[in-house]
Amino acid sequence: MAAGAQFVDRVVLHIAAGNGGHGCASVHREKFRPLGGPDGGNGGRGGDVILQVDANTASLLDYHRRPHRRAGNGKPGQGSNRNGADGDDVLLTVPDGTVVLTAGGEVMADLVGEGTRFVVAQGGRGGLGNAALASAKRKAPGFALLGEEGEAREIVLELKSVADVALVGFPSAGKSSLIAALSAARPKIADYPFTTLTPNLGVVAAGDVTFTVADVPGLIEGASEGRGLGLAFLRHIERSSTLVHVLDCATPEPGRDPVSDFEVIEAELRAYDRALDDERPLSGRPRLVVLNKIDVPDGRGIADLVRPEFEKRGMRVFEVSAASHEGLRELSFAMAEMVAAHRATLPTPEPTRLVIRPEPVGGAADFAVKALGDNTFLVGGDKPRRWLRQTDFGNEEAVGYLADRLARLGVEEALAEAGAERGATVMIGTEEDAVVFDWEPEILAGGGDGMGPRGTDRRLGGR
Repeated sequence: MAAGAQFVDRVVLHIAAGNGGHGCASVHREKFRPLGGPDGGNGGRGGDVILQVDANTASLLDYHRRPHRRAGNGKPGQGSNRNGADGDDVLLTVPDGTVVLTAGGEVMADLVGEGTRFVVAQGGRGGLGNAALASAKRKAPGFALLGEEGEAREIVLELKSVADVALVGFPSAGKSSLIAALSAARPKIADYPFTTLTPNLGVVAAGDVTFTVADVPGLIEGASEGRGLGLAFLRHIERSSTLVHVLDCATPEPGRDPVSDFEVIEAELRAYDRALDDERPLSGRPRLVVLNKIDVPDGRGIADLVRPEFEKRGMRVFEVSAASHEGLRELSFAMAEMVAAHRATLPTPEPTRLVIRPEPVGGAADFAVKALGDNTFLVGGDKPRRWLRQTDFGNEEAVGYLADRLARLGVEEALAEAGAERGATVMIGTEEDAVVFDWEPEILAGGGDGMGPRGTDRRLGGR
């Protein structure tokens, strides 16, 4: 959502991590040693896309203007055992309080705190060169593995201000003036609706308590249904422990008064709660009432008139003037008291411990075989799918190596146990996107010497 040309607090971002570089198939050659052994290097890793909180970033505007970001690809390996260079990571700085969601609205990460990082898309692995694939059985592989594709996804970034206290109220109620008087913040101030188009943050110190105050853009009736600017900025209140109603005691608009303004804002908060379905509803959080502009003619008289009504509702009321600073000291200490009370209820953070839990022997299988009927079987699992992406199907020796890997994993035994017969159709991947093989159980895999000339496999001859 863009407000003016300076502030954006919600963007849809299209990101792609880098692809891994392909491995190299090469044989060392020099004078008097025409076949000195495999020396193909590995491909480089694809770059990651990383989000990091930066205190100097206040908006998501840059991603609104440039919503497509891609990391660098890994370089392919080369002969003489030269590995390819890794692709460059892309570091995207975001404001404190940015929430990362999937395109479907599922929360992936909540980035709070300077320097917090989140790898939102991982680069693909580089393919192994033939030097890394050499073994006692396969002394000079005539193939290398392909690099894997990096992750690509669409994400949503939403900014929710990190503030202890949120000032809420109608446009021109004096919230910007109040935050300017309480802190060193210098928001834009004028006497017309919707002056504030960005949530302003100010730091306030009262006694030994230091806290932040957010000046949330003005709400109007119907804001929770999308009217005005309120709906787009209500999310900035969600992290605040205390709400402060700033009520205008000197409004020139007919039909408005502090009590009716308060009731309208409360109704909008309750409506937003219903849409949010949060465990900590806005309408249930501690709040104060500030009767502002008592320095204006008739302002003090209106404040004295409506104060008993709020006190009768159990509210703490403060009569203040942002212009003359009257009543601000008492207000700041009251806010500090409520912030301190909330902080005292928070659990003490425990030191982060790295817990290593090794995979149990005989744990979950790396693949699963599913019978689809008519001698057709589907092999699923992360390992088989990843191995398919690494295989150059134009090279028979590479296909034979894939067969060996699948056999060592236990796929052939599982197919036999599932009832597969000679000539069975075996699909590896998903039903919508699979590589199809004809299963020939008499062709040995996982043992013996199937290698023929470089780049070929005798087990695949005549098939």
